[in-house]
Amino acid sequence: MNLARQLLATACMTIGLAQALPANAASHREAPLIANDPTADITDVYFFRSWQNPANVVMIMNVVPGQEPSSGPNYFSFGDDVLYSFRLDTNGDGRADDIVYEVRFSTQVRGGLTGLKLPVAFAAVPPITALDGDGSDGLIMRQSYTVTEVRGGVRRNLGSTPMFAVPSNMGPRTMPSYEALAAKGNFTLANGGKVFAGQRDETFYIDLGGTFDTVNLRRTPPVLSAAEDGNDAANPFGTDHFSGFNVNTIAIEVPISQITSDPNAVIGMYASTSRQKFKVYNGVTRPTDSGPWVQVSRLANPLVNEVIIGTASKDLWNATAPSQEAQFLDFYRNSRLGVVLNLVYGLGGTALEIPTANRADLVNVLLKYSTQPQTGQCDATSPCSELLRLNLGVAPVAPANQKRLTVLAGDNAGWPNGRRPNDDVTDVALRVVAGKLIGAASGNLALGDGVNFNQAAPGSNTTANGIYIPFPYLPTPHAGRDRRHIDCNEGSVASPSTPAGNPCN
Repeated sequence: MNLARQLLATACMTIGLAQALPANAASHREAPLIANDPTADITDVYFFRSWQNPANVVMIMNVVPGQEPSSGPNYFSFGDDVLYSFRLDTNGDGRADDIVYEVRFSTQVRGGLTGLKLPVAFAAVPPITALDGDGSDGLIMRQSYTVTEVRGGVRRNLGSTPMFAVPSNMGPRTMPSYEALAAKGNFTLANGGKVFAGQRDETFYIDLGGTFDTVNLRRTPPVLSAAEDGNDAANPFGTDHFSGFNVNTIAIEVPISQITSDPNAVIGMYASTSRQKFKVYNGVTRPTDSGPWVQVSRLANPLVNEVIIGTASKDLWNATAPSQEAQFLDFYRNSRLGVVLNLVYGLGGTALEIPTANRADLVNVLLKYSTQPQTGQCDATSPCSELLRLNLGVAPVAPANQKRLTVLAGDNAGWPNGRRPNDDVTDVALRVVAGKLIGAASGNLALGDGVNFNQAAPGSNTTANGIYIPFPYLPTPHAGRDRRHIDCNEGSVASPSTPAGNPCN
């Protein structure tokens, strides 16, 4: 796979900053309809070879964005009426229907404490130390789930035992050892893989407020020094606006041999959520509990719908299969991000002007496999499909050695070769759109939002730069009682009294 070419296009997509940065273009709430449907709102998707088990591939989908950990008494659940799917293209035709992994949830209100009408334990009920049996009495509302593989029209239930979602992290009295509880949420699958569903730390990091205030970042121009750029464990001038927030995670790890017989294959994937078709009864629109499933959200590469697709097309894009991407071709060929950066930082007409029009190279890399004709167009002989593409022949990199700038820093196991939880997609995108890989002078700038890593709570399973080592590869979620958001001019999680160097202005 030509990683350089793929990276070039993927970056344009990630921080494209749609037309005039409309109000709906807020991260993880990328389209008007899905912004009102959090249980079906996909925030991020990850796709990589496991660094613990290199013979396995990992697929992760996060939903329910921006979870304030202390938002009780009703915490965060998956939707019983949502179909969560990982969809794989194993033959390179752009149609991600060769293998599908479907996850469905079912909620049960249980036990003698149901009169409290609370989703999980409250202060007066027994501590939760298990998901089932002894120690689970305080888990009033519990979600079980199934994992189904669909291959060639044949459906197979992959569950080997009853499986339960790990509830939200309320705090140490309710859940005395949350990580021990979460470990009981790792379940074995019948295909030799494993699955986890439950709450985790929001690993995606970005100066969200500065980015969507028309790229009003906290340094002008937003360029990192060489020392800052090389430090993956400090945020030099940005504020991570997802610091201290949680998400709901579905993580599936399966042997590569269950997906393809070619250990060097390049495969594609996207995640989707679907609801059953709505009908109108007596003038009132209501969902049905039967009938065809309708896709309401999809995600492969990060931030496409938020910042690449135009506002009027965002809901349509969510409902469209990636193999039908041709109708959105103009958004890829003409870089909205480049236009915005040129205007905001006065690059137009200078040696640093970013190329914005007729970016056929971006189409070729982002929407095509490298084996397809590189026409810069979408047609019958060279169709376009927006997928995360993973070269299985590239060896995984150990967490301590991963580089946030991925291929730009010589780490070819990161985005856009799949995507790992801690890849700095924001900074990679900014630089490549600026022309780093096509020789533009502006591409030599170390552009960035000043946020270099996720400030996860330190622990034995977390590296200095916030990478969680074991499955499910995302850190322990922040507890409701003890949650903390790291704001500007504040210290880090590890050293709260030490200024972190991220100014408010």
